[in-house]
Amino acid sequence: MSTRILTGPRFVQEALRGPTAKSLHVVYVDDLTRRDLTELLRTAERAEVRVEVKDRRGLDSLAEGVRHQGVIAVAGEYVYADFDKLLAIEAPLFVALDEITDPYNFGAIVRSAMAFGVDGILITKHRAAPVTPVVVRASAGATEHAKIAQVTNLQRTLMMLGEERGFDVVGLDSGGTVGIDALGPAPLGRVLVVGSEGSGLRRMVRERCSRIASIPQTGEVESLNASVAAGVALYELARAKRAP
Repeated sequence: MSTRILTGPRFVQEALRGPTAKSLHVVYVDDLTRRDLTELLRTAERAEVRVEVKDRRGLDSLAEGVRHQGVIAVAGEYVYADFDKLLAIEAPLFVALDEITDPYNFGAIVRSAMAFGVDGILITKHRAAPVTPVVVRASAGATEHAKIAQVTNLQRTLMMLGEERGFDVVGLDSGGTVGIDALGPAPLGRVLVVGSEGSGLRRMVRERCSRIASIPQTGEVESLNASVAAGVALYELARAKRAP
């Protein structure tokens, strides 16, 4: 079984607190007497994850160039959520990523999704960034709390959600015909579809969307990058979901 490496005290702490804690094999630290690690060590004890001391050279070798600040966790392969179980959530809010390959954008979107109460994140199994240590860091550890599901064919998944489940399938694009702040609630559920940084939504994916929404802008910047746009849009959709 393949393993993944989580680096840095903040991100390891999030992993120990989250539902993926059971996948952690061991936490390595450079010094057990560090006062700033007291809470992390207590959390590891509560999660029944063993902690061992490893020198800086050993930590650097494990981190492979990623900043670790003297703390590394070794975990099993990332456990993706079961898409069918996500469908059991009542009137959920999902975000679907259409071939987002940049791990920093992916991580930032996951962070926003968790901040605004998104129920599930859908990514494609191919031509998309998987959950890696870089994604974990970019998400500030939010990956360890998120429900991220992989789907084989995003077009078919969106068609099923829209036609069979009655979801409001909203594509995010600067040329959208409706403002993201004007969508209102979605009684049966909603999925926000975010396209890749370079080419945006693919044609077939766009055609599976109920409507295309844009973010109203008044400044001189023409467009936002994928992760920033997703964060703004998810804030608005979370607000609409809470509306009576």
